[in-house]
Amino acid sequence: MASAPESTFGRHDHAHCIRSALTAGEAACAAAGLRLTPVRRRTLEILLEAHEALGAYDVLARLDSDGFGSKPPVAYRALTFLVDAGLAHRIERLNAFVACTHPGSDHDPAFMICNRCGTVAEGEAGAAMQTSATAAGFQIERTVLEAEGICPACRD
Repeated sequence: MASAPESTFGRHDHAHCIRSALTAGEAACAAAGLRLTPVRRRTLEILLEAHEALGAYDVLARLDSDGFGSKPPVAYRALTFLVDAGLAHRIERLNAFVACTHPGSDHDPAFMICNRCGTVAEGEAGAAMQTSATAAGFQIERTVLEAEGICPACRD
């Protein structure tokens, strides 16, 4: 499975990135029998428009300006749906959310968070943790790997 850091940290056609991610998200919802309502779809778009993690209140402010309401449950319900549907991830360290770069696929994400610009790239956690868990007789149900550092643009 391809990882996202090249497209997130590098130059890319962001409009194409958003369109293809929305198409993949819609297909994943259809395949799972889930309903991507207008507020859920707009919330996913908001997350896709930025390659940085957004807090629930940042999302809520955008939803409110788009006419979806200003009450916190509007954002929290949409974000919870997106996370549960595998279309977004919660970045624990930042208490914020990012759109998933592999919607509809079962994967163990790893996040690279730039300390300078806030950009978040999603990659794969890899097999090392699973190997260690298997050796210990531990069954992993959920993995969250978050690394902080400096992205290529901020290093230059």
